[in-house]
Amino acid sequence: MNFYEFTATGHPNVRAMHKTTLEFTKSPDLLPEGDCIVAVNADFDAPQLKHLVHGWDKMRITISAGFTSDVVEAVVNKSFDDDNEIVIRMGEFDSARTLGIRADKAAVHLNRNLIEKLRNPAQKVVVKIEKV
Repeated sequence: MNFYEFTATGHPNVRAMHKTTLEFTKSPDLLPEGDCIVAVNADFDAPQLKHLVHGWDKMRITISAGFTSDVVEAVVNKSFDDDNEIVIRMGEFDSARTLGIRADKAAVHLNRNLIEKLRNPAQKVVVKIEKV
């Protein structure tokens, strides 16, 4: 399989103003200071995702809310191993939480119409991660 898909929801505190990262979290809570988080209640299966992307070099992440979406491309971080968060970084810093490095976008660069939708707690968010 060359893609992985999971769902999440929006949250009223989504600001998406971080200049170098974006994040998806399983947590239902989001403080206004969490300006890299773009969706909460993520239902990804970390071991399955880690296994799938292990053989990939690059990935494309499509974030969709209703009929609005945006795409981020990044290099796969083979050290990813976090059960609760997925972080995508424009830089090279890797940690267990980091799924992608050298991304072409961070939270602040995402389509602002998409971000408006991601502020609605009833909004279902679909995240598709695919091999490039």
